[in-house]
Amino acid sequence: MTPPAASRTSRGFRRALFIIVLGALAFRVGYVLIVTQFDTGFYDAAFYELEAKSVADGRGFVNPFPGPHAGAEAADHPPLTVVALVPAAELPGDSQLWMRLTMALLGTAVVGLIALVGRRVAGEGVGLIAAGIAAVYPNLWMNDGLLMSETLAALTTVGALLLAYRMLRRPSWGVAAALGATCGLAALTRAELVLLVPLLALPVAWCSYRDQVTARLRAVGVSVAAAVLIMAPWIGFNIARFDQPTFLSTGDGIALLGSNCATTYHGAAVGFWSLACLPPKTPGGDQSVEALRYRNLATDYIRAHKGRLPVVVLARFGRLLGVYTPGQIARYNAGEGRPRWASYLGIASFLALLPLAAVGGIWLRRRRVRIWLLFTPVWVVVISAAVFYGTPRFRVPAEPTVVVLAAVGIGALLGRRWPQLGPGPPPEAERPIVATAAPVER
Repeated sequence: MTPPAASRTSRGFRRALFIIVLGALAFRVGYVLIVTQFDTGFYDAAFYELEAKSVADGRGFVNPFPGPHAGAEAADHPPLTVVALVPAAELPGDSQLWMRLTMALLGTAVVGLIALVGRRVAGEGVGLIAAGIAAVYPNLWMNDGLLMSETLAALTTVGALLLAYRMLRRPSWGVAAALGATCGLAALTRAELVLLVPLLALPVAWCSYRDQVTARLRAVGVSVAAAVLIMAPWIGFNIARFDQPTFLSTGDGIALLGSNCATTYHGAAVGFWSLACLPPKTPGGDQSVEALRYRNLATDYIRAHKGRLPVVVLARFGRLLGVYTPGQIARYNAGEGRPRWASYLGIASFLALLPLAAVGGIWLRRRRVRIWLLFTPVWVVVISAAVFYGTPRFRVPAEPTVVVLAAVGIGALLGRRWPQLGPGPPPEAERPIVATAAPVER
């Protein structure tokens, strides 16, 4: 019996995606073996590596660095990146290399999920184009060889987007719970991603059921409960072990103070972060006390220099996009394990994708596709840069949005000459099948 065309297409999509994902993995492993494994810089990656070893050794989440504060309770960053690296820390041999390969594998999973999001919004052709872009996009792979949080931030964010579209097409309590839980995991990767709960999970849960207030409220409750359930153990652990209330991390204090002082409000470092902003002596007490003191100092400085803040925020956005002092950004990135050539390539590729993404956004909007979901990570990134400081790595949770929209744009342009290559509808099986689901917007 000859299978239907939709099934044949689906099998072809799976085969092509497998090849692309395999190529993406090979590329990332090669990048680790040739470039990043020889990185000797001292930056946040050292914390993640040593903290993973500390957890693997049974010492827990404590300050992993030698010195007077060694072994003290620590929550410099949310825990998910460390937890993801713990299995590699327990492997024999070069544990750092195993950790880098772990991140490369997780980065490859991002490529696959981006393809599924593209497929869901504009069909299988766009999904494969998105996968191809993601496989070679520098702003993704340059982070996949580092022991930093960006790879997991991208993975959890694109996973949340995929579940959000699933919820709107086939709403259920299980999908609502999975969406909330994934947003909670994102917050355990980077604290600012907790904004995905109110900006993505809640509105999606509410919109998923039409004309049924009770069902909407239940979906919202399920999503919020799942997010809280995921975050609660870490938050409760922090509240119990620190003197001041601490939730996702203590890093907000040093981030705020490091980006709000004379050095970052004027001169070459405007809109950036500088170690010169921090006092020479740290305040007494544990990390939570230090974070509180730093937050207060930063707040005082912001209030005293409100007139300068619009210029600073504008510079932060310029740095976020990579268009303001790109040379300085490349030098800073080199200190965090990203080669300068990769940074310049990342800036150029991002700027090249933007007009294509604009075309894709217009195409989807004209066909009444719910593109506001795709823009949710963009708002999170914009808010984070405005509050703290600007750097392209903060943009990583929004990079899948750029890739998917650019893939739609490329498909739309190709479709003018070759209609078979243009964006199309998602697979028939993914359209709503229940009367209570939100109406289809194609």
